Amino acid sequence: MKQLLALLLLICSAAWAFAQALPEVPADSLPPGGFTLSVEAPNDIKQLLERHLELQRYTSLDDLSDDELDRLRDMAKDDVQKLVATLGYFSPVIQIEQPKRPTPSATRHIVIRVTAGEPVQISQVSVLFSGPIATDPAASAQRQRIQDTWSLPAGNRFTQTAWDAAKQQALRLLTVQRYPTGRIASSLADIDPLTHQAHLAIMLDSGSLYRLGSLAISGLDRYDAQLVHRLARVPVGADYSQSELVDAQQRLADSGFFDSVFVSLDTQTDPQAAQVLVSLREAKLQKIILGLGASTDSGARLSVEHLHHKLPGLGWRALSKIAVDRDTQSISTELTSPPNVDGWRWLTSALLQNQRSGSFDVSSQRLRAGASQLGQRIDRSYFLQYDRGDTASTDLTAPELAQSISANYAFTLRNFNALPFPSGGWGWGVELGAGTTLGSTHVPYSRVVTRWQSYWILGKDDQDRSLARAGRIALRAQAGAVLAKDGVSLPVTQLFLAGGDNSVRGYGLRSIGITLADGQVSAGRYLGVGSLEWQRPIQRAGRLTDWEHTVFMDAGAVADTPADLRAKVGVGTGVRWKSPVGPLQIDLAYGVDTKALRLHLNMGFVF
Repeated sequence: MKQLLALLLLICSAAWAFAQALPEVPADSLPPGGFTLSVEAPNDIKQLLERHLELQRYTSLDDLSDDELDRLRDMAKDDVQKLVATLGYFSPVIQIEQPKRPTPSATRHIVIRVTAGEPVQISQVSVLFSGPIATDPAASAQRQRIQDTWSLPAGNRFTQTAWDAAKQQALRLLTVQRYPTGRIASSLADIDPLTHQAHLAIMLDSGSLYRLGSLAISGLDRYDAQLVHRLARVPVGADYSQSELVDAQQRLADSGFFDSVFVSLDTQTDPQAAQVLVSLREAKLQKIILGLGASTDSGARLSVEHLHHKLPGLGWRALSKIAVDRDTQSISTELTSPPNVDGWRWLTSALLQNQRSGSFDVSSQRLRAGASQLGQRIDRSYFLQYDRGDTASTDLTAPELAQSISANYAFTLRNFNALPFPSGGWGWGVELGAGTTLGSTHVPYSRVVTRWQSYWILGKDDQDRSLARAGRIALRAQAGAVLAKDGVSLPVTQLFLAGGDNSVRGYGLRSIGITLADGQVSAGRYLGVGSLEWQRPIQRAGRLTDWEHTVFMDAGAVADTPADLRAKVGVGTGVRWKSPVGPLQIDLAYGVDTKALRLHLNMGFVF
């Protein structure tokens, strides 16, 4: 043991003596390690340099010598010059310094200082055309629109980003109509750093004028090509329009017959009759859909739907549905024919329903037969309808039976800027009907219902003008009237009630009507509902989120004569969320008449 300790002491002594004999290495000759970098410049320039400056890539290199760092520093000045020029500063003052290290072992540091100078302003813009668009009188409106909507006009500050965006916008306006193979033949940004002015010039070559030809359809198995032609409604022979193809694609997708749809123009075919390529994947012939939901108006909801796209022997679509919630139980079926060449479809339907209407339980039946035409902006329908309603206030009260038959026409026009999340635009709808009561006496009557919804944007976002930072005003109105002799008994489904999520918030669903002498509420012949709402996007860190805050006031009235209309008012606040499945509405409303708060939940946008 003593010998082992002596050996260890001898080894340690020898190692210490060897270390003392080694020459001392100066600190400044050690590997220099990385370096730090700071930028002193106006905020927009600083952000650009910190994001894209090439020198940033080398800050963490541990084996970078002083000579190599000097070389990179010299190269950085040209890099800074080019980057700053993209923001419109072509005469900046650039200083790149490396302060002396307080100690040889300290981390090296580089400072870049940029004085921007005067930005370059655009003095002149030339948007020129070549190809058929340059001389075709029919293209004059398109040429004028491209020039009038040029997004970087004279007087604006030049930036590379804005210049690129302006060129792409001009090219898009060229290729979405008549000239799908258009291109930018040449473009020039002539910069004078001395006068700080820029002359911009772009030459757009239209290429050939294209007209829409026949459809080349792929992916059909169960359905015939005629169905695709009638749904797509592509105007063969018309000048090419991207919006026409987008609308055709949307009509095919909305039809429900197909799981996927892609419509495009084959620019390799004859420009005077270019083929329209339609690629499809058919939906399953039948499907069953189970639905679970809940709302403050009607509680928990369960629904079961069965859809058959092509009934054997008939070829019509059949949709059958059972729905149950706290106040309504219904079973329905609807048969719809394939569309004709104008997009009209024959339809027939039947509905059996038990419903709480005001203070009464209503058992109703409805039969309908007619035709409809559904579009992206306009819906039309006309139909004959039979209504039967049994109304009872309690189980001990004999039901009051009323029947009617009527001829009806419905029209809806939508002009919203974006669906299902509109922030601007309007929609209007009207339903007109005339009929007669059935039973022991036949008394004629007429019915009209109209509705309106609109949005007024109060402010614009600096980067995206479709977004309103200041919010928007939403207006909603509905009016209805049934004209008939006094004392005539009509099915309650032909009369009106108000209240609920999409009517007058602060009141229960269909709880606003005519108050009878015993305090019960019944439906009436005249309806008036209005709503005023301020919707304001919620921001976080200066950015718009998918949430909005709202304050609102609703009012509604139901009566048997216009003079008896007395509005019930609800006020409140709430939030909106642009969820992946549609807009979610959460409102807390105070009913002025009931003096109570009520929570309202609603999903989706339908007009």
